Amino acid sequence: MKEMQQKPPYAMIAILFIGAFIAFLNNTLLNVALPTIMTEFDVTPSVVQWLTTGYMLVNGILIPASAFFVQKFTNRKLFTTAMVFFSVGTALAIFAPAFWVLIAARMIQAVGSAMMMPLLMNVMLTAFPIERRGTAMGMFGLVMISAPAIGPTLSGWVIEHYDWRMLFIIVLPFAIGTLLLSIFKLRNITPNRDVKLDVFSLVLSSIGFGGLLYGFSSAGDKGWGSPLVYGTIIIGVIALVTFILRQLRLEEPMLEFRIYKYPMFALSSAVSIVVSVAMFSGMILTPLYVQTIRGISPLDSGLLMLPGALVMGIMSPITGKLFDKYGARVLALTGLTITVVTTFYLSKLELHSGYYYIMALYTVRMFGMSMIMMPVMTNGLNQLPMKMNPHGTAMNNTLQQVSGAIGSAILLTIMNKRMESAGVDLLAKATAAGNIPTSPEGIAQMQIEIGKTAMLDGINFSFWISTFVAIVALILALFIKRVKIVKEK
Repeated sequence: MKEMQQKPPYAMIAILFIGAFIAFLNNTLLNVALPTIMTEFDVTPSVVQWLTTGYMLVNGILIPASAFFVQKFTNRKLFTTAMVFFSVGTALAIFAPAFWVLIAARMIQAVGSAMMMPLLMNVMLTAFPIERRGTAMGMFGLVMISAPAIGPTLSGWVIEHYDWRMLFIIVLPFAIGTLLLSIFKLRNITPNRDVKLDVFSLVLSSIGFGGLLYGFSSAGDKGWGSPLVYGTIIIGVIALVTFILRQLRLEEPMLEFRIYKYPMFALSSAVSIVVSVAMFSGMILTPLYVQTIRGISPLDSGLLMLPGALVMGIMSPITGKLFDKYGARVLALTGLTITVVTTFYLSKLELHSGYYYIMALYTVRMFGMSMIMMPVMTNGLNQLPMKMNPHGTAMNNTLQQVSGAIGSAILLTIMNKRMESAGVDLLAKATAAGNIPTSPEGIAQMQIEIGKTAMLDGINFSFWISTFVAIVALILALFIKRVKIVKEK
């Protein structure tokens, strides 16, 4: 192990990086194509949404179990299996004759994708000594952040020029190439133990995290009053509480909740959850404003967000080196200050805010975000003993998925409620002032203008709430301390 830490297996890590990049890119690649797929298969928006909801559900079910898989199986076997699932799902999606086949293909892809992040993070934590982990995790952040952010731009360009199936055709050769490389070039470096899987824990975890993810991600479409929404959330909460209590009683838990006795890991989790909510809000609300209110095409909307993605990608390795030198606190405080200020300015958007002004705000916001997530997460993981690493990475990845879904759903609900009340107020003011047109064309035009103004008010209010969410993270970041390097007993 000592020798390995002096010279990490860079070639092997490169293969894992390529696989992870393809999997993460795939997460957001389909979002822009949903309207086209909806038309081709003649399905409703709530049905087509299952292409992303189903993918997220499989991730939510498998990521909590990743600690077991990482400990039980060799990294070579696990990565190769993940790439087989991902490649089969991608190939099936290319030829999908019916919508249900496409959903099945996406879920098979998700089985492979769910293993990528926990596996790669554990390899990095094993391969690099603690004093060089910041640099290593910075390179990992480059993959984790830039791939999903590039997805919408690439997708927008492909959809404008080709059929949506081209999205999967582009990915497949890279997936198969990475699979072949993994078969011939990967070796095993992560420590394995003969752990037993508690099946009841897996069932509880699947119902708990799956129920929460489904309930919150469906709220925007079905509304909070739907029995399906609040029913699945209640079932999810009950299953999750039972799951946690069971883990605390088991000698070999599927997911170790005792890691929260390490204060910096607990704090890093809290900051990561809050930052995830703020980050996802920007990724959802910005395109909504640009496409719906400004009427900018999906491709130009993707291009608007591209500089932010590139800045985040470029900054990740730099942030990693700065973390090794200065620690997480100074980076997190700087990044969160920038995030708070830019989110506040995004809450002041107008009907005709300039394209390049929004691009600049979004890019600076992403620059701030690039200093937060990886340093904070790595600082927390550094406090855990080596044998706890699989549980730490599984916990972080699960909480990111769940908090992202919950935060997005709540912020979209806030936006919708604000939009409804603003629409009613605007109509009442127009009526009181006697500004109601008499012609059908005039009435239609007025409805469009009121709709846009009301939606803008809703988006701005959501960004305003998101500003306070970022302030909470900033306050929490004040308590971050640099983890001392302790030799493991």
